[in-house]
Amino acid sequence: MKVAFSLGASVCFILLGTSGARAQEEPSERALEISPVGYVEAHYAYNFNRPSNGITNFRGFDNRHNTFTLANAAAGANADYGPVTARLIVQVGSTPSTYYLSEPNLAGTGGTNASNAELWKYLQEANVAYKAPLGRGLLLQLGLVPSPIGLESFAIKDNWSYSRSNLFFGFPFYHTGFRATYEWTKGLTTTVAVFNGWNSVVDDNDEKSVQADVTYESERAFLKAVYFGGVERPAGRRLLEGPAWRHTFDVVAQVRATTWLSFASEAVHGWEANRLGIASWTATAIYARVKPLDRVYVALRGDRFHERLAHDGSRASTPIFWNGVGWVSSGTATLDVRPHDHLSVRLEVRHDAASAPLFFRRDVRGDGSPASPYLPNATSQNTLLLGATAWL
Repeated sequence: MKVAFSLGASVCFILLGTSGARAQEEPSERALEISPVGYVEAHYAYNFNRPSNGITNFRGFDNRHNTFTLANAAAGANADYGPVTARLIVQVGSTPSTYYLSEPNLAGTGGTNASNAELWKYLQEANVAYKAPLGRGLLLQLGLVPSPIGLESFAIKDNWSYSRSNLFFGFPFYHTGFRATYEWTKGLTTTVAVFNGWNSVVDDNDEKSVQADVTYESERAFLKAVYFGGVERPAGRRLLEGPAWRHTFDVVAQVRATTWLSFASEAVHGWEANRLGIASWTATAIYARVKPLDRVYVALRGDRFHERLAHDGSRASTPIFWNGVGWVSSGTATLDVRPHDHLSVRLEVRHDAASAPLFFRRDVRGDGSPASPYLPNATSQNTLLLGATAWL
């Protein structure tokens, strides 16, 4: 933790010092502007299944039973210098380790470093951008960015619930590559991008992935349609499926119906035609949030996620999302109290269900080692969580 925060602090101080020096040398319209970014997220969670291994399985980030958890501490800054911008956020906690579970593990040599989750998990975002003077401005970005798939965000403060939906957990968190965004009107933008792939700071195959989206935003509505396609299975693990192209379409919508009532929804469908047949997945989520009192919100969320494996009659493709379970679903209710403009305290209850054992209950077989992994023994779990997040 000290290393991560020292890095974040050093970057901020260097940028702030540069801001002061450059402000005296350059005209005011080109002054360097620094905006600090940071937040802390912590919670206590209880799983009513009382699993002996203490794990709330396939829940993303509130994944430990009967313990206080420092989920994430993030710090960084945005730097704007005319048309040039940079964004850096470093992080530490249990949440970043979950983000990077799928990061490729690539060996090194005596003259080349290895690349794996331990190397990259302390970075949440790191990118540079230039707004080219074309029309209303063409934004060109290069680096590590959050995935455009989905409605929910990295920071809990920007979400209606404390826990994340199965859609947020199942689909990619981040990408590394290049993207271009053009603003056609005040609220209408399009983006095209080339990335290494799903959750890949460093690529593990020769193919690159492509992405395109259209976004419309007004004072009361937000709409986004995303396409993401590419060969995502690692080059060394394609004996069954081959180098199949994976297609994913995602549509999200959010509407502020009144000053006290908002709705949102997300729908995703994708498929991968491989040597064994067609693997596919469909997921939906619906959200509602009410503001009954000043600084008090109540949010409801429900989601369901189906995965269908490809079959050739005798063999099935390797599962992408849920260890071969046909479907998962969840229902969440959240009370969000904000006693300060930069503090949110949340009480949350949640129910998870699956078509086959995916969760843990009471006495769990196995010791968690590769030779004796924990064996799921429950098709549902219920949890209670008290959490808080504060931000700059």
